Amino acid sequence: MAEITLQQAQTKVDEWIKTVGVRYFNELTNLGILMEEVGELSRLMVRTYGEQSFKESDKGNNLGDEMADILWVLICLANQTGVDLTTALEKNFEKKNMRDSERHLNNEKLQ
Repeated sequence: MAEITLQQAQTKVDEWIKTVGVRYFNELTNLGILMEEVGELSRLMVRTYGEQSFKESDKGNNLGDEMADILWVLICLANQTGVDLTTALEKNFEKKNMRDSERHLNNEKLQ
């Protein structure tokens, strides 16, 4: 599969929602779904990298799929609220570069 930009992802999700998915769930429903998906990733991370053991119901889950589920719902929310994720991410990099240009370098915990 070819690489996909954030803008292409937003367009593809929008097209899928409007054809296969019929329509977007409302914003609050999608926020709830996002929280559920983050919980599923958390559960898998805790079992994979933490101290909890796997349950039978955890079998077949994988990190990439759980992360993609989160990204999907986040893209839905961006589309619904008029957020251009490319622009938002670029601005976020600018913010972090200005705010944190020396913060992490001077963090003794990271040395």
